Amino acid sequence: MPATCYQRDTMPASDGHQVYYELSGNPEGVPILILHGGPGAGLAPDYTALFDLNAYHVIGFDQRGCGRSTPFLSTTANTTAHLLEDITQLRRLLGIEKWLLFGGSWGTTLALLAAINEPDTVSGMILRGVFLARVSDFEWFLAPNGGAAQIYPDAYQQFVANIDKITGLESILAYYQDAFNSIDIARRHEAASRWYRWEEATARLHPSKRDCHQLDGNRSVLSLALLEWHYVANQCFIAENYILQHAHIFSHIPGKIIHGRCDTVCKPEGAYALHQAWRNSELQFVAGAGHTSTEPGIRLALRDAIDVYHSALR
Repeated sequence: MPATCYQRDTMPASDGHQVYYELSGNPEGVPILILHGGPGAGLAPDYTALFDLNAYHVIGFDQRGCGRSTPFLSTTANTTAHLLEDITQLRRLLGIEKWLLFGGSWGTTLALLAAINEPDTVSGMILRGVFLARVSDFEWFLAPNGGAAQIYPDAYQQFVANIDKITGLESILAYYQDAFNSIDIARRHEAASRWYRWEEATARLHPSKRDCHQLDGNRSVLSLALLEWHYVANQCFIAENYILQHAHIFSHIPGKIIHGRCDTVCKPEGAYALHQAWRNSELQFVAGAGHTSTEPGIRLALRDAIDVYHSALR
């Protein structure tokens, strides 16, 4: 059985960034690139657990500003275009011609954009919790009239409790911009914890047992909150409806879309719209499941998709 991780390294990227990456499994196996969510979540500790490491060559990296990539929390030269540039550079560094893209949430956005940029380098895609980075997607998750706020009004009230006047998504983003740019470290950490708690409250159909009382100053909390705000405030640096308008470019690539029927972070309509535009895709709505890959139904669907793709690509 191959070691879980056989190489850890950093890749010098543009504008002074150092991108952390690691390689696991079988170097002769099917190459698969893991695209984590957030933005700013970093690689999950158990991200290789779904894969047969005898069959797959698993490549994971921390996107700019988070995880073990440096400079930590930097929003300078940290845009979608920079992340796509890093993906291309990493593939070339490793000498990979084609790989399978495996993304969750924001990772699905990056996977789809990478397939638009370089369709000939993508053998297939497995996407969980599709996020298309449209205005309606941002509003669904963060606006007072969005789906998440309507389903979790109590948690939403805590998320916006310090905002004097809420006029829509713009006022919420403006408040958090002011908080994240504050010279008061305690205020920055409190705002990051508030943002993170909102995500935790909505991501799972069944509440997490994770202790959320010790979040202030936590690295993953800070990076998720700050970088997620940074990307949302800039509409993820892509034009409205860009992915669906360019779906014809990757339409020939096989893909599996897995989406929780009860997902309140990324609305199920986005998964359905993508499937309608992507002729070579399969869509599976998982009943009784929310957003995260830890949902039992979603985890089972992902494992099945991984096994199917290995059989088809080997």
